[in-house]
Amino acid sequence: MRRTSIVSLAALAFAAVSHVSAQQTTVLRAARMIDGTGAATLNNVAIVVTDDRIVAVGPAATVAVPAGARVVDLGDVTLLPGFIDAHTHITGRTLGDPMADMAVVKDYASYGAIVGVANARSTLMAGFTTIRVVGSGNFDDMALRQAITDGRVPGPRMENAGHAIGITGGHCDENGYRPGLIQLGPNDGVADGAEQVRQAVRYQVKGGADVIKMCATGGVLSEGDAVGATQYTYEESKALVDEATKLGRKVAAHAHGTEGIKIAVRAGVSSIEHGSFLDEEGARMMAQRGTFLVPTMMAGEAVERFAKNGVLKGLRAEKALAAAAAMRHATKIAVANRVPIALGTDAGVIPHGTNAREFGLLVEWGGLTAMAALNAGTLNAAKLLGWDARVGSLAVGKLADIVAVPGDPLADIHATERVSFVMKGGVVYKGQGSVD
Repeated sequence: MRRTSIVSLAALAFAAVSHVSAQQTTVLRAARMIDGTGAATLNNVAIVVTDDRIVAVGPAATVAVPAGARVVDLGDVTLLPGFIDAHTHITGRTLGDPMADMAVVKDYASYGAIVGVANARSTLMAGFTTIRVVGSGNFDDMALRQAITDGRVPGPRMENAGHAIGITGGHCDENGYRPGLIQLGPNDGVADGAEQVRQAVRYQVKGGADVIKMCATGGVLSEGDAVGATQYTYEESKALVDEATKLGRKVAAHAHGTEGIKIAVRAGVSSIEHGSFLDEEGARMMAQRGTFLVPTMMAGEAVERFAKNGVLKGLRAEKALAAAAAMRHATKIAVANRVPIALGTDAGVIPHGTNAREFGLLVEWGGLTAMAALNAGTLNAAKLLGWDARVGSLAVGKLADIVAVPGDPLADIHATERVSFVMKGGVVYKGQGSVD
């Protein structure tokens, strides 16, 4: 059964490659379109796609249908840019997996990349055509990205970090084991002091990292640290950001605690991940510098649930409840202070393929409007990744990453969880004309 599944996934991917080998034009028609820029909904629309690019978009009455084009009428749906998840662990086991805590000592190297094959497909089918991977062991994220790029497996576009970088014994280390059993160093992302931090950044870039992930504070699921405790000093953080910037990479900072957020922002990171205990001063700092917040509310919801049902115990349960409660308040502070927000789920903590629930939580917990939530998961996230010239909105010249949801997501934001059509780079993976 497993062999058949893997073969079918490979067949799907190779079909996608052959599907675009010759020039072709597809015209998508739909009842509505939200283009990702924040502009008002456009009714009765058409999008013309040639090969992997959008070549025309607008009211159906004004868009000419090229001779020989394939016309797909999707009916009473809303077309949107392919969704973007800016905080994933695509090769990770999901929280609650009985082997999750033992994976570091039980799994073979690169097993995560194999696990990631199914995760990537689930994510793509949920409408997420682009993801940012902010931490993966053994460079498993690079292996998976190569397989997707080569057309061997279906999955989203990936911006990858390699190993997350943090202090010895901190959130990005592997704690709770017999001393000496797991001893990690700068190449694995565990680095202390400015020189080791620079070495760690250089090694991730050598391994293919597009973005650098740092751990500025403690975390919920790590052993032995307080969730809000600062970890890197300002000097270490600044050295990390300076090295990444010199090498053309942005920095994403895992940061729950108030002071750790401010240290990371002053050091020049591009985004604060989680930001659970963000205060007014920190939000003003972020707004002034254009630092993004990636709230990961699904992760907060998940760890709160697992703390209440006993899957998380002791200190980890206490941290989960505190962070989840604070997260609801922090995002409202960010919104009030006009901090730019990008959607991220912490997929790997939450089940892959359920990512779109984050849109609803941004509205219900975070106080965003439905349009602002949609922007967070499209053009805003593309800007954070530095890919807004390629993806994030439905515009001529951009990659044809297009999804459809039933009805109107501005009236029912949870429509994003019922994606009926997925096109990535001009190839239809779900819905009418799909390659499977």
